[in-house]
Amino acid sequence: METYGKILLFAMPAFLILIIAEKVYGVLKGEDTFVSFDTLSSISSGITNVCKDVLGLSVVVISYPFLVSKLAFIQIENTFLTYLIAFIALDFSGYWVHRIAHRINFFWNSHLIHHSSEEFNLACALRQSISSIVKLFTIFLLPAACLGVPVQVIATVAPIHLFVQFWYHTQHINRMGWLEQVIVTPSHHRVHHAINPEYIDKNFAQVFIFWDKLFGTFQQELPEVKPVYGITLPVRTWNPIKINFLHLMNLIRDAWFTKNWEDKLKIWWMPTGWRPADVSLKFPQKKIEDVYAFQKYISRESLLLNTWLWFQFFLLLLLLSHLFANIVQIGSPQLFVYGLFVFLQIYAYTELMDANINAWIFELLKSCLMMMMLIQSPDWYGLNQILNWSSQFLWFYALFSVIISFYFCKRRGI
Repeated sequence: METYGKILLFAMPAFLILIIAEKVYGVLKGEDTFVSFDTLSSISSGITNVCKDVLGLSVVVISYPFLVSKLAFIQIENTFLTYLIAFIALDFSGYWVHRIAHRINFFWNSHLIHHSSEEFNLACALRQSISSIVKLFTIFLLPAACLGVPVQVIATVAPIHLFVQFWYHTQHINRMGWLEQVIVTPSHHRVHHAINPEYIDKNFAQVFIFWDKLFGTFQQELPEVKPVYGITLPVRTWNPIKINFLHLMNLIRDAWFTKNWEDKLKIWWMPTGWRPADVSLKFPQKKIEDVYAFQKYISRESLLLNTWLWFQFFLLLLLLSHLFANIVQIGSPQLFVYGLFVFLQIYAYTELMDANINAWIFELLKSCLMMMMLIQSPDWYGLNQILNWSSQFLWFYALFSVIISFYFCKRRGI
């Protein structure tokens, strides 16, 4: 937990700098691929994901240490080759987990958020799930376990394997010559994120593209078919916490209302999008039929609102960095209260982005929790030692953010 938090202290600013660089490049080139609310939603989704991981809010059904202890028939030393084997094993596992997430109804819920953006840029790479609480597929690391790859090597390589999947979420890099035959490139991944009939459910590989070629899921980007991004059943919200559970709620509703008992069980394991016939009639879903003629989700923006939202985001980023740097000092249960504050903050300002009538109410809940935290820790868990005016500022922010949120709700005619 602490180590991962320290890694994120360096990773988060690096990702943010690259996102800003892509934005600037796109503007200068006249091909800006960023929309303010979409970008803020994407980065906020990444924050919820890393916060969940740092707090350890997940359960592994079959752990990698258990597999190694029971199945290793050789023990290899920590050499470069060991790390390479671990990387390839993680990539093999990642391919199958990714493919299963696209193909089975229940598992699509944990991956849907990554595809929910109707844009394609570096920010959407950060749309990661908080709903995958139970991790089932460590079994795909069986080859590494049999070879006795140490647990510490997997733990070291796993964040690297995750972070190197960031760079190819861009529209500004075209085909990359011979590298197209070896690694996943932006061209390959644009295909994966597209909902065009020619592209959908292709290119599941995470680093090495040869898995798709080996298992028959490869599709090259076609010059005459421009990728259209998103999902065929649009989420129609900027709130990443809501997006994480939309598909699950649909499955629960369909399982509850279908009159066929077989369908109540079958719906969870059927191909993604399958629904019982009776609930399809009772609760029709408006899917995208023509990918070239649908209206992207938009909300009314203004310079003032954008300024307030991005101010809230950067304040949250500062507080989150403080949390990651002081995990041990803050300790439990305060860590989980801090995590709840992070989630409430994101929920509140993304509800405001959605022009939701409840936005100021969630801002009020967040501010009440923030004031309780300030009463419990007047120096905001040691932040005053770095910025000696921080607690006074946070009191001011907690008191007035509700008023500002209420003002925007009324001003936008909610």
